[in-house]
Amino acid sequence: AKEEFDVLISDLGLPDGSGIDLMRTLRSGRPLLGIALTGFGMEGDIRQSHEAGFKHHLVKPIDLNKLDSLIQESVSTLPEQ
Repeated sequence: AKEEFDVLISDLGLPDGSGIDLMRTLRSGRPLLGIALTGFGMEGDIRQSHEAGFKHHLVKPIDLNKLDSLIQESVSTLPEQ
């Protein structure tokens, strides 16, 4: 079954690939808001995640209140369905 979602929360280092590649693939088919959660926080990592389409880049350990705030912000920008 195909799942529909509007916000992707993903690590950049995945066991079977890259969150960067995942975001690029998913965004090629439709608009998608993304939040990257990762241990990679160098300037190049942040630039690469933004270029792939992630709106936000959070470096672990993350603040759950910050994540919740970003999710709420992302969802509030979506058109009503």
